[in-house]
Amino acid sequence: MKDFTTGNETKLILQFTLPMLLGNVFQQLYNVVDSIIVGKVLGKEALASVGASFPIIFTLIALLIGIGSGFSIVISQFYGAKDIGRVKRAIDTMYLFLFGAGILVSVLGMYFSEDLFLLLQLPKELIPQATTYLNVYMAGMVLFFGFNGTTSILRGLGDSKTPLYFLILSSLFNIAFDLLFVMVFKWGIAGAAWATVLAQGGAFVSGILYLNKNHKIMKFSLWKLGFDKQLFLKSLKIGLPSGLQHTFVALGMMALLGIVNTFGTDVIAAYTAAGRIDSLAMMPAMNFSQAVAAFVGQNLGANKIDRVRKGFKVTFLMSNAFCLLMTGIIIIFGSQFMKLFTSDLNVIAIGEKYLIIVSSFYLLFATMFTTNGVLRGAGDTLIPMFITLFSLWIIRIPSAYLLSSKMGETGIWWSIPIGWSMGMLFSYLYYRTGKWKSKSVV
Repeated sequence: MKDFTTGNETKLILQFTLPMLLGNVFQQLYNVVDSIIVGKVLGKEALASVGASFPIIFTLIALLIGIGSGFSIVISQFYGAKDIGRVKRAIDTMYLFLFGAGILVSVLGMYFSEDLFLLLQLPKELIPQATTYLNVYMAGMVLFFGFNGTTSILRGLGDSKTPLYFLILSSLFNIAFDLLFVMVFKWGIAGAAWATVLAQGGAFVSGILYLNKNHKIMKFSLWKLGFDKQLFLKSLKIGLPSGLQHTFVALGMMALLGIVNTFGTDVIAAYTAAGRIDSLAMMPAMNFSQAVAAFVGQNLGANKIDRVRKGFKVTFLMSNAFCLLMTGIIIIFGSQFMKLFTSDLNVIAIGEKYLIIVSSFYLLFATMFTTNGVLRGAGDTLIPMFITLFSLWIIRIPSAYLLSSKMGETGIWWSIPIGWSMGMLFSYLYYRTGKWKSKSVV
């Protein structure tokens, strides 16, 4: 566990971010490896089917992920205030909430899977494979929430190294199962989904066994978990705006997918592959945002406002430096990265254009996420929610619809940085007001 309330801000945030970044890169390998093996072994139709599933998965879990972030903030602030008793009660309450929610999401996802694909105008030839993949993935939601909840709790406690080990273990499981189920057992697209489910489950169980033996605060026992209504409501108050934000973002991604789907299998496959590369490239900005949120949470809990301002400044500089590097790599090697997923020349060309357009504006994304990390760490999640919804639903989606009608799928790609620019501008202006400082729960 790391105490952010003393010491050099740059060193603390960088040391916390790097293990988390490495861990999340391994976590993203779930999607990347699935897509590479599916695209190369099963073809572009299967690749498009996998890609069509993820906005639906994100929509089904988005609200709960946001509420879970509220628990993480509460845990971070109580840990900064050295109130270990309430830290432990918040952890128990979070687990009970996530397990119950995981069961509900599994049932809903499997029941409505085919209807959702029809609603999104997915080409009919892709629906059987997409439905198979989604149903298997939904079956493992309890394991997904347990695994991600554990890593989120540890990060709230300032521990980014232990989640790294779990994520590496999970990624290695996933790669091994992918090769076994898809290439050896010939289970098709279902094999790729089962690989992810079993990898998450194996890492979750392994992690719990390790933590029960070695961690001072994290002691997990399903039969001894206690629910604290007061802490649940406090976490819900903070996390619900983020949950609603995540949900409307996810719905926005589904709306964008609905536009992408009208351009056919090649564009869907290119969007899937380029999106996997894009997600990896944006990881540094996202992880710096998580780091500064934990940093701000502890320092507001300790009433050290000056360290919060310094933390924002150094995180802004480091995050943007990483994004400049990612932009250069993507522009130079974008075509080669696309070839990892498919040999179809048209799919490669479409994906390369996506990557060049979107990666050129990573600085906007990094600035937006760093600012929002400060606001989330302070427990101020309502205004960022409205800013995100405005930039997505009022700016990005209408831009995608209008530009794609004139420019084809390229118009959809241009709508992404247009949305980022508005989100960055309004987030930074709100940060400058300083109103977020009064939102601390401690």
